[in-house]
Amino acid sequence: MDSSTENFFKILLRNPSSIKTKLQAKQLHAQIVKTRGIRSISLATIILRVYSDLNLLKESLQVFNTFHYVPTKAWKSVIKCYSCNGYFLDSLSCFVEMRGCGKLPGRDVFPSVVRACTHLKELRVGECVHGCVVKFGMENDVYTGNALMNMYVKLQVSSNDCKVFDEIPQSIRFSSRKSSSLVNNNNVYGMAQDSDIEIDGIGEVPVLYQETRNELIRSEKSHFDSVSKIFQMMPNKDVVSWNTVIGGNVQSGLYEEALDMLREMSNANLKPDCFTLSSILPVFARHVDVSKGKEIHGYAIRRGFDKDEFIGSSLIDMYATCTRVEDSYRVFDLLPEKDDISWNSIIAGCVQNGTFDEGLRLFRQMLAANVKPVEVSFSAILPACAHLTTLHLGKQLHAYIIRMGFDQNMYIASSLVDMYAKCGKIMTARWIFDRMEVHDSVSWTAIIMGYALHGHASEAIILYENMQRDRIKPNAVAYLAILTACSHAGLVDEGWNYFTSMSRYGVSPDLEHYAAIADLLGRAGRLTEAYKFITDMPIKPTGGIWATLLSACRVHKNVELAEKVAKEMTKADPGNMGPYLLLSNMYSTAGRWKDASKLRTTMRKKGMRKPPACSWIEVRNHVHGFVSGDTSHPYYDQIHKALRDIYERLKQEGYVPETSEALHDVDEEQKSDLLYTHSERLAIAFGIISTPAGTTIRITKNLRVCVDCHTAIKLISKVLGREIIVRDNSRFHHFKDGNCSCGDYW
Repeated sequence: MDSSTENFFKILLRNPSSIKTKLQAKQLHAQIVKTRGIRSISLATIILRVYSDLNLLKESLQVFNTFHYVPTKAWKSVIKCYSCNGYFLDSLSCFVEMRGCGKLPGRDVFPSVVRACTHLKELRVGECVHGCVVKFGMENDVYTGNALMNMYVKLQVSSNDCKVFDEIPQSIRFSSRKSSSLVNNNNVYGMAQDSDIEIDGIGEVPVLYQETRNELIRSEKSHFDSVSKIFQMMPNKDVVSWNTVIGGNVQSGLYEEALDMLREMSNANLKPDCFTLSSILPVFARHVDVSKGKEIHGYAIRRGFDKDEFIGSSLIDMYATCTRVEDSYRVFDLLPEKDDISWNSIIAGCVQNGTFDEGLRLFRQMLAANVKPVEVSFSAILPACAHLTTLHLGKQLHAYIIRMGFDQNMYIASSLVDMYAKCGKIMTARWIFDRMEVHDSVSWTAIIMGYALHGHASEAIILYENMQRDRIKPNAVAYLAILTACSHAGLVDEGWNYFTSMSRYGVSPDLEHYAAIADLLGRAGRLTEAYKFITDMPIKPTGGIWATLLSACRVHKNVELAEKVAKEMTKADPGNMGPYLLLSNMYSTAGRWKDASKLRTTMRKKGMRKPPACSWIEVRNHVHGFVSGDTSHPYYDQIHKALRDIYERLKQEGYVPETSEALHDVDEEQKSDLLYTHSERLAIAFGIISTPAGTTIRITKNLRVCVDCHTAIKLISKVLGREIIVRDNSRFHHFKDGNCSCGDYW
């Protein structure tokens, strides 16, 4: 090739961005080789840069391995190409060898090397590279600074442990160019092999003067200080710089600092972009500041960012966290393109706000839209199955999870444990828990609470102790689970010991823990002690805590204390109909019909309506609902006949209706008929006529199971040889062979 031709190619390749495709690059390369071959190092370096800019790793290495003497620019191109293609170890290896050859890195190589350290989670290697950056005066480069900040944010570096210029561990080795070459190894996509070049081959990266070290690294409490220092020292900052430091503040929980940085960014005449807004929106969600969130939403609309999928997902999350799920759905509905992130955001928002049916409906819509669910999709939707006790759907999702290979995901496995436990399948929940390779506080709490709700207090206590032996510190939810277990089993002393031990683990009791202790004492019949405990609480008791004690007064038939508790409950929560309803029921049970009638009249005047007792059963993938005394079900005649047959068999077993549970001033026969059509009995009868003999019947009820139904269901399980599982509003009852798992203590 003559000099004029070579000059022509140099002019053509002086702007590599003019080469847009792999085909164009290969055609140009072939033309050069065809003419006379690449004899010019400069031409080879330029064509290598073209391949590297197009992320063509195989072609880049083919050119790279033709060099006998590798110029600095060629090293930079291959380091960048390795990093862009995800071969981060090879990228670092090339950087090490380049330094070993005495080549000086430039500002265009450090971002790729720092990125490799970030993805490999090699913090100490990254710190050493940071030292290299400072030594060669590259700390003012905006791209290098951005890469370093991103590394420290992602690796959550603690400045107390930060030793930026410490020696890199000698045990870490990287591969050399010759042994790691993807082409030379005939393995285009293989990883590097070990070679004789160690990390200290970085060689000429010395420990800086102590003065410089102290300028960059000072012992601080916050792990975010390294990022802040880099940011402050950068003379020029772009939007990425601001986004990195704002996002890092948010990730570190420094919300006020993040907002301050956003204001400073605006003062620096830099306009926030989509990433800025999606980073800052969680701050307003965390503070439940929907008005500020709306301001950001308005800004996004004015700038045309509201159609962006990431902004849309962040807005959905923000509104959902602020309990504005209607606004979340409106944002979702207006998105022109809906990806898996936006779908998962709206599904999770619905489930978090208790609209479980809507969450399931949206999940089905997502599948119909051919959006493939990812791991977070199942973590979002499984709680809906748990709350609705839709076991069949939960099993379908579990099968899907196994087919997708997500069953070892810790968060999904924990959700499955919770779902099966709340759907009455505690042994399946335990099987999944035991198969998990690693347990975190969420999985431990899910299984402990599962056993607690099923009345297996001893197993819950064993698991709690195992969790501590596993060095998992109990949190507030774990304490609530173990206190619930003690409450449902009458383990007063054990529960009190757990409650008093909370401070040793730095957990402050909240209202739920106080309510659990009040429930523990109340169930055990220690009503006066429970009353004193509530009145002496350091937190002002809510209506819910008083309701716990009022329910216990009803169980133990202490009308006098119930009247005192009802007054306190009315003061704490004037609009709550609970005290009127429970006290009215107690008057009815005690035969004080006039007092019961007065309370019901008061309720009507206040516009209060008693919630109907409802029960649900899932049969052949359909959920059937029943209300006490309901005759509207299409199979009511068969249900009624089955109930009559069951009733006759129960009488032969000595069953006598507990008519005090019929809360109406009618004769004994009518009271017996009222009990006979309680919602759970209608659901059980439907389950009996709709399923094969021996099938377990699973019922969910919105209120507490009454004493008479509890007695009747125990006998039904015996005479029909069926296991019956009833989940009422506080726990599970497993009826089998005439016994209940609660031991008649509920």
